[in-house]
Amino acid sequence: MQRALCFDDVLLVPQFSDVESRSLVNLSVTGFEDQFASLTQSAPILTCPVVGSPMDTVIGPASAAILADAGGFAVLHRYCDVQAALESYKQTIDLVQDKSKSSNVMVAIGATGDYLERANLLYGAGCRAFCIDVAHGHHTHVKEALTQLRSKFGADVHIMAGNVATLAAFNDLADWGADSLRVGIGGGSACTTRIRTGHGVPTLQSVMDCAKSDRDVLIIADGGIRNSGDAVKALAAGADAVMLGSVLAGHDESPGVEFAKDGHRYKRFRGMASKEAQLDWRGKVSVSEGESMLVPYRGALIDTLTEFLDGIKSGLSYSGAHTIRELRAKAQFVNVTTNGVRENGPHGKLT
Repeated sequence: MQRALCFDDVLLVPQFSDVESRSLVNLSVTGFEDQFASLTQSAPILTCPVVGSPMDTVIGPASAAILADAGGFAVLHRYCDVQAALESYKQTIDLVQDKSKSSNVMVAIGATGDYLERANLLYGAGCRAFCIDVAHGHHTHVKEALTQLRSKFGADVHIMAGNVATLAAFNDLADWGADSLRVGIGGGSACTTRIRTGHGVPTLQSVMDCAKSDRDVLIIADGGIRNSGDAVKALAAGADAVMLGSVLAGHDESPGVEFAKDGHRYKRFRGMASKEAQLDWRGKVSVSEGESMLVPYRGALIDTLTEFLDGIKSGLSYSGAHTIRELRAKAQFVNVTTNGVRENGPHGKLT
């Protein structure tokens, strides 16, 4: 039986560093430039390794535009009808301040039903990046969707797919035509897949396994990333970028209504397989593999994003790395005990 590691099981060993300031750390994601070289519009300028999760309480036009302007990827969710998805994309493009970053806006589609219709309409509106958004990506429907999209658009679009948890799945989806893959099943803070189905692999372990692939496909670590330290570990393990959900929720620009409860301010955050989300977007519930919860109101998204990226830069400096690629080459992991996990956070007694 394989032993699987999660984020709390490991730490990175500090190393000699000549990084004089974290402002000198370059978080650009290498690899996207080559994949987009043949596109008819400008390639995404990915200067930060953050991808916003396609969830209806996380990414809407306002939050997507902020992520795109910051140099990340924003994925607009698919839990609406075709026209609403098209309108959401157009609104986002209108809000992006730096028009050279318009291609950093990605739209999620499914792997059955109207996914081709959505892709065609969005392509006509200028979208060149799609995310095949399903919970279990190592599936015949995803194979068919990738085949159809590649047949229709060739190399003129970037296709993100997933989610996957194993090297075998990663290689299969890469061979079916994916350009980037969401790696991680069941690790999201609002996800109950592992409890409901008994299936899943810790996200860090999945990233480590998929990083062994010889396919030229980008790894997007997705699930269980609670803070910048987890993101640094994922990048060191082989991820090219990290997908964030709950970290990006609760802000001014996050979809949803702010409200007060017991003297505190909140917004709602929910998994897209939760009962609440399923009822809202399709009027019925099949199997619930997610939860709905309240998150504290957090103010402006750009402040949280800046703090998160500063944390990643600090993390790279502790390994003496100026770039993500250099971090991956230099990283040294150690296992920690349960007592070590306890020691990781604040633990002093108040006096």
